[in-house]
Amino acid sequence: MEEQLLGTSLATLTILESVPERLLSRPAARLHEVLPGPTLIHLPGRRSEALYLSVLLHGNEDTGWEAVRALLLRYEEQTLPRALSVFIANVAAARFGLRRLEGQPDYNRIWKGDSTPEHRIVQQVFVSMRERGVFASVDVHNNTGMNPHYACVNRLEPAFLHLATLFSRTVVHFTTPDTVQSRAFANLCPAVTIEAGQPGQAHGVAHVLEFLDACLHLVELPRHPVAFGDIDLFHTVAIVRIPPHVSFSFDGREADLQLLDDLDRLNFHEVPPGTLFGWTHGGRGLGLEVHNEEGINVAERYFTMRGFELLTASSIIPSMLTLDERIVRQDCLCYLMERRHP
Repeated sequence: MEEQLLGTSLATLTILESVPERLLSRPAARLHEVLPGPTLIHLPGRRSEALYLSVLLHGNEDTGWEAVRALLLRYEEQTLPRALSVFIANVAAARFGLRRLEGQPDYNRIWKGDSTPEHRIVQQVFVSMRERGVFASVDVHNNTGMNPHYACVNRLEPAFLHLATLFSRTVVHFTTPDTVQSRAFANLCPAVTIEAGQPGQAHGVAHVLEFLDACLHLVELPRHPVAFGDIDLFHTVAIVRIPPHVSFSFDGREADLQLLDDLDRLNFHEVPPGTLFGWTHGGRGLGLEVHNEEGINVAERYFTMRGFELLTASSIIPSMLTLDERIVRQDCLCYLMERRHP
C-alpha cells in the first residue's frame, strides 16, 4: 500500500475528442480503471468557443467530477449548448481519496514557473485551450472545513465577477499564490474557482451542476459592473501556515500548538481581537507563520500570546480553516481576508 501512495514522475497527458465508454459510470476513485492519468476531453457544442472545466486538481475533492458526470449524462442524447473541454487532473490521487500523493506536486500550484512532468502536462492543457479558443474557465474545488459555497477570482473585472456571482454572491479576490489554474487562465478568458463545500454532499453536486449548465447556456458575459447589492466581496490578505518543525493537534493531544477542535466554525465570520485559537507549548512562540501578499511574515499583526493562550491580535475574517491535519501540512491552516467594495 505504501508504494501505491507514492507519486510518480511518469505522468503524461491524454487528449480525447469524445467521452470514453464506461467513464461516466465511474466515481472519482475508479477513474483509473478507464483513464491512464491526467486527461483533457474536448467535446463539440452549438457554440464553438469552449467552456473549460478542471476537476480533481485535488484528488480528494470529487464534487466537480460528480457534477460533470451528471452534466454529460444530461446531454448524452443531445448537442451541448456550447463546446466543452474538461480536464480531469489527478486521477492517481483520486484513486486513494487524497489531495495529492507523496512525491507529487499540488496540481493547483504548478501553472507557472515549474519544470516537473506535471507542470508540462498543465502547460499542454493551457496551450490546447489557447489554440482552440476558450469562452470561460471554471475550476471546481471542495474544502475540508465548514465554509459557505463561494467563488474566487484573480481579477476584479466585470466579466470575472459576473461569472463568479452566477455561482454565489460570496466572492473572494486573491492574487497569491500566483501558480494556480485560475490565475493562468485569466490571461485567456474570464476565470473562476468555485468552492462547493465539503466532498460527498449531494446539494454541493446539485449546485455545481446547475451552475455549469447555466455557463453552457451563456451567450456572453456582461461587461457592466456587478450591482453593489448582488455581491459580498472579500480580498485575501494573508495565508496562515504551521511551520514543519511545530507539532500541532486539534483533539487535545500534547503538541507545540494545541488548536481548538471546532476552529473551522470561524470561517467567513468577522473575528474580533482577543479570540482564542488555542494554546502554545514548547517555546515555539506563536507557532504560526502568516505571510502577506508580498511574502512577508506578519504573524504578530494578526496573532498574539497571553500566557500560553494563542489569541487574535486584530480583527480577522478567516476562510478555509480546516481540521484535517494532512491538509494543513500539504497546504495551510487558513487564509485571512478583509471586506472590500467591487
